[in-house]
Amino acid sequence: MNVQVLTDPFGRLLWASSALPGSTHDLTAARSHGITDAHAASGIKCRADKAYQGAGCHVRVPFRRRRLK
Repeated sequence: MNVQVLTDPFGRLLWASSALPGSTHDLTAARSHGITDAHAASGIKCRADKAYQGAGCHVRVPFRRRRLK
């Protein structure tokens, strides 16, 4: 089960999505619920985990490590 949740900086629940199948990638789920478009339109910056890499400049994710050869 994949559920997208938005909280304020204090961890209080602001919004929760309807459930999608667990095999749905997090970024795909966020896009299907319109979360990425809403954040881009509002200009509000947010923090997310590495699964949201590529969501846009308004979403801050941890730095990716370089792969060692």
